[in-house]
Order: sequence, then C-alpha cells, then structure tokens
Amino acid sequence: MEVILKEDVTNLGYKDEVINVKRGYARNYLIPQGKAVIATESSKKVLAENLRQRAHKIEQIKNDAQALADKMEGVTLTIGAKTSTTGTIFGSVTNIQIADALKEKGFEVERKLITIKDQVKEVGNYNAIVKLHKEVSVVIPFEVVAE
Repeated sequence: MEVILKEDVTNLGYKDEVINVKRGYARNYLIPQGKAVIATESSKKVLAENLRQRAHKIEQIKNDAQALADKMEGVTLTIGAKTSTTGTIFGSVTNIQIADALKEKGFEVERKLITIKDQVKEVGNYNAIVKLHKEVSVVIPFEVVAE
C-alpha cells in the first residue's frame, strides 16, 4: 500500500516521501497516529505542488545542515565514565552523553539524531553518526575514559 509520510519515521522514511508499506502497518499504525496518509492520485499531485513551492526553503535547510556538518567535522569528544578495575563501564555510553558533550563544545544537536553503531561498554575509541539532514551526516569520533 502506498502512503505519503507526514513526518519523519525512523527506519522507514522522511517527511513527504511516498513509500510502500504493508496494509496493516499503514491502517493500524501510520494513519491513526497521523504519521501518514494514503497516496491517492490527488494527494500525490498536491504533494508535488507543495514540494515544488518549498524547494527553495528545503535547499536552504540542507545548506544550513551542511554548514553545521563542516563545523563539526574536526570535533573529537572525550566522555568520562565510571569503570571497574578491568576497564568495563558501569552502564553504557548513550546518545544522551554524546549530545551533552556536543552541547559543551557549542553544538546544539537533538539526541534523536545521534546514533552509535556499537554498544559502548568498555573504555576506548568509538564513532557516533550525527544525521543532520536526510542527505547530510557527519561521523564524530569519541573516546571513553575512566573518571
């Protein structure tokens, strides 16, 4: 079933994209939650017209995201964590700590936009991916050290 997303849905798509999903997922989750509408011919025409009118604004948002990504390119973070004598962290380092460390460096980034591929359970070097726009992302290296 084709639907038009009204907002970004993680691991599915971005706002104003036409995607194919299973009927049950669309009818029981996406449409009742207000995250999507059924993609009829008329709704596709309305979407195309809206995208054409917003093209300049979308390009400006992408350029702003690219500028922020260029500034963040050389940033490396050091995150302190309580550890045992073997170097294992009590708990783990999550995107919340990465967002707080970026905020201290002067970059205001939502924690939802930050993903860490591996679970951070030990002291060492890792990478976090900050997805600023659907076409712009930056890799931030960070080091976890014992406090």
